[in-house]
Amino acid sequence: MLSDEERLDWLQLIRTPTIGPITFHRLIARYGSAAEALRALPDLARKAGRRAALKPADRGAAEVELTEADRRGARAIAFCEPDYPKMLAAIPDPPPVLFLRGHASLFDPPAIAIIGARNASGVGRKIARSLAADLGAAGVVIVSGLARGIDGAAQDAALASGTIAVVAGGVDVVYPPEHEDLTERIARQGAIISENPMGYGPVGRDFPRRNRLISGLSRGVIVVEAAAKSGTLITARFALEQGREVFAVPGSPLDPRCHGANRLIRDGANLVERAEDVLAALAEQQRSVRETGRDLFNWGEDGADQEPDPAAVASLRRRVVEILSFTPLHRDEILREADAAPGLVADTLLDLVLTGQAVEHEGGRFSLAPQD
Repeated sequence: MLSDEERLDWLQLIRTPTIGPITFHRLIARYGSAAEALRALPDLARKAGRRAALKPADRGAAEVELTEADRRGARAIAFCEPDYPKMLAAIPDPPPVLFLRGHASLFDPPAIAIIGARNASGVGRKIARSLAADLGAAGVVIVSGLARGIDGAAQDAALASGTIAVVAGGVDVVYPPEHEDLTERIARQGAIISENPMGYGPVGRDFPRRNRLISGLSRGVIVVEAAAKSGTLITARFALEQGREVFAVPGSPLDPRCHGANRLIRDGANLVERAEDVLAALAEQQRSVRETGRDLFNWGEDGADQEPDPAAVASLRRRVVEILSFTPLHRDEILREADAAPGLVADTLLDLVLTGQAVEHEGGRFSLAPQD
C-alpha cells in the first residue's frame, strides 16, 4: 500500500501535461518512484529547453482531488496497490490511478462486458438484460459504460449479482442525466470507476479512453446491437488488442443498429444467443490474458538496462522521429519499424514525449507533437 504522500505523488505525476499511462510507467521504471520522477522533470525540461512542457501538475490541485474523493465516498487506487483490478493491470497501458466508488471486491470474480447501441430496440434491451442476469447467476460480474440503451439495461439487470460501471467523467458525475438513480444504486451495490478527476464532465475524446478500460476489466466483450460506425466497435477493437474474447448477438440485416454486430460475427467474433454460449467459450479459452512482461513500460530488461553507444542512441532517436508522423501510430508498429531492442525504443519514446517532440495518445499510440 502507498502512503498518503506517495499516492499524492502518483496522482500529481499522471496529471502532469504530456504524461500518459505509458510515459508514467516508464518514468517509474527509470527513476524508481513517482517522487523521484517529479524531481527529475525540471532538469529534463532545462536540457530540452522546454520548461513549460515539463512542469509538474499543481500539487495543490492533486490534494484537492483526493480530499474531494474522500468527501464523496470515493477513493484513489494506484496501479501498485493490491485492490487494483488484476485484469486491468494486464493491459499494455493501465491507468496509474483509478478512482472508485463502491466495492473493490467486484474486481476479483470473472467479468464480462455487455455493450451496445444507445438507441437500442426493445428486443436488444431485453437480450442484454437476459444475458446479464444469467451470467450474473453463474458468478460473472457485468461490466459496461453506464450509457443509454444496452449498457444501462445490462447493468440494471446485474445489480443484484454484481456490476462495474466504467465512466468517462468523474465517478461523482452523473452521465447521462436519466441514469441518476441507476448510478447511485451501482455506487451502493456495485462499483463505479474512472481514471478522470472528481467532478470532471466528460467530452467526446474521453469515451474511447473509457472503452479500453471496459474491455481491460473483462475476460470478454459482448456486443448487442451496434451500427456499422458505432463507438461500441472501438471497445471490440480494444478487446482484440488486449487478448480478450469478442462476442456478438446477431440481429436483423434490415436494422442498421445490427450491422456492426453482424459484421463482427462475419469477421470471426463468437456468435451469442444465450449466456451458455459465453460460458462455454470462456471455459475453452485456456489461455491467459496478455502478460505485462511484453508491455512497453516493462521492456527495460530487453536492452534498456545496458549502456548503449551514444551514437547508436542518437541514430535510433532519428529513426523513431522518421517513423512518427502527425497521425498516431501504435507502439507495436513503431517497435517493428525501429528494429531495435524494445527497451531502447521505449526509452527513446519516453525522451521524445518528455522533450515535447512526441505526444502519447490513448491505446498505446504516439505521434509527432504539433509544430508551433
